[in-house]
Amino acid sequence: QVQLVESGGGLVQSGGSLRLSCAASGFTLNYYAIAWFRQAPGKEREWVSCISSSGGMTSYEDSVRGRFTISRDNAKNTVYLQMNSLRPEDTAVYYCAARGRGTICKTGSYEYDYWGQGTQVTVSS
Repeated sequence: QVQLVESGGGLVQSGGSLRLSCAASGFTLNYYAIAWFRQAPGKEREWVSCISSSGGMTSYEDSVRGRFTISRDNAKNTVYLQMNSLRPEDTAVYYCAARGRGTICKTGSYEYDYWGQGTQVTVSS
């Protein structure tokens, strides 16, 4: 069964850090570009960051660039999102997604084939 499972969310104060993990089972992440998306209450899901299948290319949404770092460990079949200097506006459910139709990053949610169930990140002011 193909599955992505996020973990690492929680409640943190403004300025704090969290590291999210996205672990795959039932398939190998090596050949997939992986993205993180987030959805805040009452808002549409938005793209946050992406890493190519090789890890050689990363990209970030403007508001998180310089604060978030995406990485992958293909040996562990896991992708990470290190989030530093968190702000209340980062509060959202964070989802990881795998793109099976290509190895490079895309920002549209329709480009991704497999999704996790999400993990809640709450940043208090």
